[in-house]
Amino acid sequence: MRVAVVGAGVVGLSATAALLERGAEVVCYERAGEPMAERSAGSSRIFRFAHREPELVARAADARAGFERWAERARKPMIVPSGCVISGADVAEWAAAMEAAGAPLEMPAAPERLLLPTRRAPEEALLDPSGGVIDVDAVREYLTGLTRRALRHEPVDAVDADGHVWTRSGPARFDTVLLAAGAGTSALAAPVGIAVPGELEHHARFTFPVDPTVAWRSWIDLPAAQASTYQHASGPGRWAVGGHLDPAGTAWGIGRDAATAASREAVLEYAREHLSVEPRIIETIYCTPTPGLGDGFHVQHAGRVVAVHGENLFKFAPVLGAALAAACELV
Repeated sequence: MRVAVVGAGVVGLSATAALLERGAEVVCYERAGEPMAERSAGSSRIFRFAHREPELVARAADARAGFERWAERARKPMIVPSGCVISGADVAEWAAAMEAAGAPLEMPAAPERLLLPTRRAPEEALLDPSGGVIDVDAVREYLTGLTRRALRHEPVDAVDADGHVWTRSGPARFDTVLLAAGAGTSALAAPVGIAVPGELEHHARFTFPVDPTVAWRSWIDLPAAQASTYQHASGPGRWAVGGHLDPAGTAWGIGRDAATAASREAVLEYAREHLSVEPRIIETIYCTPTPGLGDGFHVQHAGRVVAVHGENLFKFAPVLGAALAAACELV
């Protein structure tokens, strides 16, 4: 079976690796200079069992087992254990989903168990003891090693339902085409009749210097009265903070520079007021998510084309790669 994978983010590379393992002939097209350079950029991601739906909790458990298999093969840990705290007005919904899926949790979590860099502990919080931080660099090294022979640095201009892929080198035909191109998926999928949300917004995550001896937990804070944040260690002495801010300030039409500047000021103000970190930004990670999607993923197909989209997909990468490889075989 010949498969074209469009996009060498973590999902595309995971699917490529799974397809190669199944004996498929694969070409993975990537428009950027390096794999995992766009939506998969950065050195770290939060891993968590905690989700609002029991099915996603179960998929996260499957993904954790997948990361452990990758780590065993790579002889390098993929997830740094830290636990993850979820706080906010709807934390009971998260706890109910975890309980329904049989995932361990502490709810309510005692204040001394939270281990957060906040000056005031949240009133409602659960602790997901299985949570942690994904070492993106370790995942990147492992997946690029597996898929290097399949990777082609060439943008894809179009695909059709019969399995044709057009690039500057001309057309090529495949048994299946997998679209895992992040922000580029919508434009490629629409002509074959697959509707993928195409709206984008600007988003930036900022890293602050901290005492390298601290051992805080990853944290997703969803307060009812102010902007939500996600926070985690991104290496020794580094604390990353991302905020979901006023949509008007991060809308696509604002432009990258203006949106990043507004996000920077908002997160800096938040850090000064609420966090025990040095309020000095030492790194900015930029990406272009689709607003309103939240957690989870969607897989659709038309003809010989399979398309995947969603947000916060990194933590599901081992599960998604295997599922997409199976979907390509069924088309």
